[in-house]
Amino acid sequence: MQVIRHLEASGMGLRSTVATLGNFDGVHVGHQEILSRVVRQAAERRAQAVVVTFFPHPTAVLAPARAPAALGSLHDRLSRMREMGVDTVVVQHFTRAFAGLEAAEFIERYLVQRLGARKVIIGHSVNFGRARGGNAATLEAAGRRLGFEVEIVGPVTVDGVAVSSTEVRQRLAAGDVTASARLLGRAYAVEGRVVVGDRRGHTLGFATANLRPRSPILVADGVYAVRARWDGEQRSGVANVGRKPTFGRGRERTLEAHLFEFSGDLYGARLRVELVERLRGEMRFASPQALVEQIRRDAVRAREVLKI
Repeated sequence: MQVIRHLEASGMGLRSTVATLGNFDGVHVGHQEILSRVVRQAAERRAQAVVVTFFPHPTAVLAPARAPAALGSLHDRLSRMREMGVDTVVVQHFTRAFAGLEAAEFIERYLVQRLGARKVIIGHSVNFGRARGGNAATLEAAGRRLGFEVEIVGPVTVDGVAVSSTEVRQRLAAGDVTASARLLGRAYAVEGRVVVGDRRGHTLGFATANLRPRSPILVADGVYAVRARWDGEQRSGVANVGRKPTFGRGRERTLEAHLFEFSGDLYGARLRVELVERLRGEMRFASPQALVEQIRRDAVRAREVLKI
């Protein structure tokens, strides 16, 4: 998959494409529906499947105080698009100057002149251009005038709920990773490097991998049944997200995962921890021994959830 950073600055142009545009934060099942149509219809037309996405998130530039926490890194986003068969992703650097571009000018300069769009497929709630002046109706009118087709997708629903990045964030904030997985089409995951912690887990008899996450951890504090992946390896386990109140409340939220049937050294490894089900909230225990007893119960419950 080709990745173009800031299309105009690159000097590149494409011809004969089926394109879409949006933030695609999380690449949830609604986004997947759009992307799958783009890829399929591009193949039918012998055209390129192209995605225009924006980085950083427009709200982070225009109203930083209201910017939503990202559901994943840009790397995650691009990886999902590659997996779905997208040919080219344009990562448009979002600035205040770019935000001032009128919707009509964006359509002509980017979609028509630079991308050679024969068809544009978008979500029903898409907005683009100065003051969010461009929408599905704007794009349809431009398509009739400039000679490209437009297809509008959605809303896509799961369990009667319209899927959106905001809805996913709300489920995660409540700790409902089971519901968020249905909206995302996969388990929510935290990725990062394994770093040296306080090594208290070894003392307690439950060694843990301490993760330095690449992105903010969006789930509620608590204990989760998890699956961890790294370098082609996979282990099930139980993880705590929070500030370890039993040993004095820390300033930073962390994720510590105890992996079943694993005793190796993971320091420095890049770990992907998928949160499958929340087992309980984070608790403060009267003693380390009380904590150990609860961890044993958590491990038993995690094995039941993960069916191992």
